[in-house]
Amino acid sequence: MNKFVTRSAVALTLLGMALPASAKGYKEVDVNDGGSFVGTVTAGAAEADTRSYTISKDPEICGEGTREVPFVQINGDGMLMNAVVFLNEVEEGKAFDPEAINLTLDQKGCEFSTVLGVMANQGELTATNSDMTLHNIHTYELIGKARRTVMNVSQPNAGDSVTKKVKLRRGNGMKVECDAHDFMHSFVFVAKNPYYAVVDESGNFSIDGIPAGTYEVMMWHGFLGEIEVGEMTVEAGGETSMELSY
Repeated sequence: MNKFVTRSAVALTLLGMALPASAKGYKEVDVNDGGSFVGTVTAGAAEADTRSYTISKDPEICGEGTREVPFVQINGDGMLMNAVVFLNEVEEGKAFDPEAINLTLDQKGCEFSTVLGVMANQGELTATNSDMTLHNIHTYELIGKARRTVMNVSQPNAGDSVTKKVKLRRGNGMKVECDAHDFMHSFVFVAKNPYYAVVDESGNFSIDGIPAGTYEVMMWHGFLGEIEVGEMTVEAGGETSMELSY
């Protein structure tokens, strides 16, 4: 299950289609002389956490024995994987990447197609069942230690597909589970503006096209939660660097 981020497999059918009412209050404008924000994310006090689940049903499809689910992955250099760095409550700036507005999650071999997906708030999440067995996709908005159901759909047949517009009210991400298979887990970061970056395999991140100004920096991890980093200032055409840690 050592998979990394995949973006939407859903293509937009209209060129130039704007983000559908994206994050409330966010306005897409031309950004001239935008700056960039780069850095690294170390695990800090966070520890690797892999949990073992018994595969108790559909062994011909899901496999036999146990499934190891790495909820917290740390590379050999102590860098935290599957973390997202983002700027909070940005009012206006560059347009969203059209290919990152929507997200498709496939269920194949009783696994979700990505450990961490990314989509825009009020974009569309499509869930597809590629297995010859029942799946029930259940997604939850993560709000601190609480969670709220966003999607709960039974998909009994191979080829079943469902699409739902996702609008998170308070949280910035979702947990994805299958109610029919307790060893299926995934997370989705739901961006309310396009100023975010998922750390790469070396723990690096980079956000560009940022209008000059001062911004609140946040970090999000599906299992570890969300933390406020502090503020950073970017100058027109400049680069700001920070070393972040959980």
